[in-house]
Amino acid sequence: MQLDNTRFGTIEFQDGDVVTLPEGMVGFPQWTRFVLVQTREGSPFRWLQSVEDPSLAFLLADPSAYCPEYAPEVPDAAARALALTEETPCLLLVTAAIPRGRPEDMTLNLAAPVVINLETRVGAQVILENEAYTMKHRVFEQAPQPAGTKAA
Repeated sequence: MQLDNTRFGTIEFQDGDVVTLPEGMVGFPQWTRFVLVQTREGSPFRWLQSVEDPSLAFLLADPSAYCPEYAPEVPDAAARALALTEETPCLLLVTAAIPRGRPEDMTLNLAAPVVINLETRVGAQVILENEAYTMKHRVFEQAPQPAGTKAA
């Protein structure tokens, strides 16, 4: 199968490459079929590209690249819905926001990771119950402003 879009050009994929998120992403419940696109080998970033709407893609990141201490506990209901056990291979990614021209202001949504059961290729964006994780976790510390200047 092929998917044509302006971000990546033509993406070729097989049925087995499709990841199904039965409830979609938060705010986008109508789109449930995606492929993961990694644009550079070794990059912590991947795109969750909608198969149903070529203009829709979410930037995801491997949180361990930026927050090695991040160890969310997937709620029992979500683990059951995804058929996850201790032995199930799964992928845990988080949405990333990188403001245009300001990569130093990148944030990660640690409060709602995307969890994918790699055996079934079924996933979900899981809302965590742990208030220690925020939706806009700043990856890089803000540089202190020199005295007498205003932050932009």
